[in-house]
Amino acid sequence: MKIVPEITRKSITNLINQQERVDGRAMDEFREISLESGIISKAEGSARVKIGNTQIIVGAKPQLGEPFPDTPNLGVLITNSELLPMASPTFEPGPPDERSVELSRVVDRCIRESQMVDLEELCIIPGKKVWMIFLDLHILDYDGNLMDAAALATVAALKNTQIPNTQVEDNEVIMDQEEMKPLPLKEEALMCTFAKIGDELVLDPSLDEEKILSARLSIGITSSGKICAMQKGGDHPLTKEEILKAVKIAEVKTQDLMKHLE
Repeated sequence: MKIVPEITRKSITNLINQQERVDGRAMDEFREISLESGIISKAEGSARVKIGNTQIIVGAKPQLGEPFPDTPNLGVLITNSELLPMASPTFEPGPPDERSVELSRVVDRCIRESQMVDLEELCIIPGKKVWMIFLDLHILDYDGNLMDAAALATVAALKNTQIPNTQVEDNEVIMDQEEMKPLPLKEEALMCTFAKIGDELVLDPSLDEEKILSARLSIGITSSGKICAMQKGGDHPLTKEEILKAVKIAEVKTQDLMKHLE
């Protein structure tokens, strides 16, 4: 049983060392991408993204709540992910595992550190009432590179989100469900994920490529070109030169990804 994975590892690695990939893509090429917004009727914002055969749905749910004590003038953003067992034989029912936690945290960090959502605008009564935006990531099909698909779907869902107009009377919040407005957003941020296989870095690793990678690097970049998040995975280190190479590619590829949001 161990011989087949080793044969597969060597075959894929040898191809990549020759600047080739099993599916014919270039080293810095994404698989086919599709995006649909507003697909969940009961959510105030939603989107479905497919990158190759990896498929993710994100729903955004705003609700009124109390701010955190240390940020009384800011709205709240909460991100959760669910790795549905039907998406992969390796996903199991039960509490979130480390992959689910990592995915939630990395996407949350990308959105939060980019300051994409204007959290100050989500404050209604300082210290008492703010909008809380709950983001739920549901992985439907897993064929590699969850990070980039999740970030793209999350940003698309946020752009699709509507919240009611509110007024404050006698220190009470009155919502007008008939008059909705877009979520207050500033710039966008997306991610590019690289796998180190053999001597090369490949963008948007497929599941077969993920299984044999020695290192993984996910980079979040804003529409203005600033790095807002970075996550390292895998057992082996990356050189400074490899990281800088990945950043340079990501700066270009995130701008290409953002065209799907238009």
